[in-house]
Amino acid sequence: MAYQSFEDLVVWKKSSRLAVNLYNELKNCRDFGLKDQMTRAAVSIPSNIAEGSDRDSIPEFIRFLNIAKGSAAELRTQIYIAQQVGVISNDFARFIHKELKQISAMLHCLVKSLKSSI
Repeated sequence: MAYQSFEDLVVWKKSSRLAVNLYNELKNCRDFGLKDQMTRAAVSIPSNIAEGSDRDSIPEFIRFLNIAKGSAAELRTQIYIAQQVGVISNDFARFIHKELKQISAMLHCLVKSLKSSI
């Protein structure tokens, strides 16, 4: 694979920016339970990409990428709920959904690429 560190991976950069954007959007949110769930899921995406990339095997990296993809799906669900209950705006929800779908697609492609290299 042509990267030196997880910081070089576009999907890690994109998911890290998403987590920061979500934190900024929710900084005044008083629904602490939903806010906690959403921020945990958002942070989990780049964290699992980073952890998996530093493992010593491709199968381990794939496992962590799949966990990150699951966290992206979890966050998409939470975004739907937050939008419905008025915690986030429709515009922000659309933006985050678009970003999460792109991140999931990127993770899928990375997993597929890694599997073909085994």
